[in-house]
Amino acid sequence: FAHGGTTVLVGQPLETLKTLTQVSTTTSPNMLTTAKQLYSTSGIRGFYRGGTPLLLGGGLMRSAQFGFYQSVLPVLDDKFGKRDPQTYWLGCINPHVVAAGWAGGIGRGLVEGPFEMVKVRRQIVSDWKFADVTKGFGVTVFRNSFLFGSFVIYMDALKQQLARYDMTLSPFFTAGICSNLAWLTVWPFDVVKTKKQSGKFEGRSVIWLLRDTVRTGDMYRGLSVGLVRSFFANGISMEVYTRVEKELKIVFNER
Repeated sequence: FAHGGTTVLVGQPLETLKTLTQVSTTTSPNMLTTAKQLYSTSGIRGFYRGGTPLLLGGGLMRSAQFGFYQSVLPVLDDKFGKRDPQTYWLGCINPHVVAAGWAGGIGRGLVEGPFEMVKVRRQIVSDWKFADVTKGFGVTVFRNSFLFGSFVIYMDALKQQLARYDMTLSPFFTAGICSNLAWLTVWPFDVVKTKKQSGKFEGRSVIWLLRDTVRTGDMYRGLSVGLVRSFFANGISMEVYTRVEKELKIVFNER
């Protein structure tokens, strides 16, 4: 809850701008212009539209994400033995981390799909009905499998490099850097997911949306605001999560 709540509090304003930018019909939407328009019509509250679904579902999403990951990884290590770093792909990618990361992403996607659809519709102020909650479900699961899979790969590789040179990095920078690298890896699919869930492209398949996104050069639309949100929201949330976890361990150990 500490992680999810902090993510919404810190990142929701930029998340809303990202969504509005991705579904904008303007050829080259500007973040500042979008922000000014949103503030003039809705005030500060407008930046937090769609935050409630993420706040309510955040704990479930992250529990599924890390739960699947932390369940699959030891199973792979027990069944096939821990991989020797000498056998890592490209010298730094542990195949077991890759598989467990994909599992974690799929687990999160299964939970996140409906919450994401409601979030997008509330951000763009579009009506929706209960039957719509599955819109974009498949592409959300697909995006998340690669998003979280990439995130844990980058985290594991970064820790290896830091250990090799006897260096340390704070949770803020570790999470911020790795989350941004992960988003860069999957961003075109996030654009497609948002368009699919917006309800503005009824009757269009995910494949059609992907081709259209490539054709129009929108593959990285909203990337700048998305990366700023990702870096600060994930970095600060990881700091809060680490501190809360540490305090809880002290409390329960004392008891």
